[in-house]
Amino acid sequence: MKPRVLITGASGFVGYHLVEAALDAGMEVYAAVRASSNVSHLNHLQVNYVYPDFSRKEALIEMIKEHRFDYIIHGAGITKARSLDEYNKVNAGYTQNLAQAVSESGIPLKKFLFISSLAAVGPIAYDASWPVPDVITPSPVTSYGKSKLLAEEFLGAISNVPWVILRPTAVYGPRERDLFVLFKTFRRGLEPYMGRGAQWLSFVYVKDLADAAILALKAPVSGVAYNISDGNSYDRYALAAIIKQHLKLRTLRIHLPLPVIKIVAAISEKVSRGAPLLNKDKLNELTAANWNCNIDSIRRDLGYQPRYNLEKGMQETLDWYSANKWF
Repeated sequence: MKPRVLITGASGFVGYHLVEAALDAGMEVYAAVRASSNVSHLNHLQVNYVYPDFSRKEALIEMIKEHRFDYIIHGAGITKARSLDEYNKVNAGYTQNLAQAVSESGIPLKKFLFISSLAAVGPIAYDASWPVPDVITPSPVTSYGKSKLLAEEFLGAISNVPWVILRPTAVYGPRERDLFVLFKTFRRGLEPYMGRGAQWLSFVYVKDLADAAILALKAPVSGVAYNISDGNSYDRYALAAIIKQHLKLRTLRIHLPLPVIKIVAAISEKVSRGAPLLNKDKLNELTAANWNCNIDSIRRDLGYQPRYNLEKGMQETLDWYSANKWF
């Protein structure tokens, strides 16, 4: 019998690739989605759909008992919200409910894998020595990061669930939409930056993240958190340089004054009815000096070896966008 894995957030960008990786690993996949989710891109895959209500622990217990999952990959969450409370409710509260449901179900789950974020740790100083420390005291600078850290703390308080946490840095790849907006901006001839401060950035290709998730499920480890990137460090202009090279673009580089952007962000927060695309919280993330991280632990413990650097991963991503007529 194939091992059963529940993948939450399966209809999303990362979730899709987690589903593919789990199927390739010979698992029976249960995709947890909302009833309103668009799952047309999953229809060619052999998956079973479930529609959990993460706000009701009792319903989660019933689902877990019914399907008797061997593994859970919890990737569902929100990246945009109007308040810390809203982030905490979904990213931390729903994670706690699902983990507690596993704990109380009596099902001998082999692994609960939580997809957190490097935002839960926070950025480091620009001049931090390389390689940066493998373990640092978390200091998130965004509400999103704080909610992910709270979710990690909730997991840490549950002793009878074998959990592992992955903290990916900026994830990119086929089907990703936020960076796609940047691609379209470059194609219009503009290359905008927020301020002139120097930055170090890190990235992970989504297929490497999915591979790491499968390794984490099968490895004899629990109660640990791993940072994950492609192992490289990039300056703030590297991404644009790679995209322009592959798309043969010429752009006008523009450094937008930070004081002006802060005013725009503050106004956006006040007038937006939903979660604004730009707010003071997002500025903290986008202007942080150093998002590098150390991946020595995940290399050592899980045998993780990223197959893609930014150039290789971006080439595959751009080829996918072109083949699927996204631009």
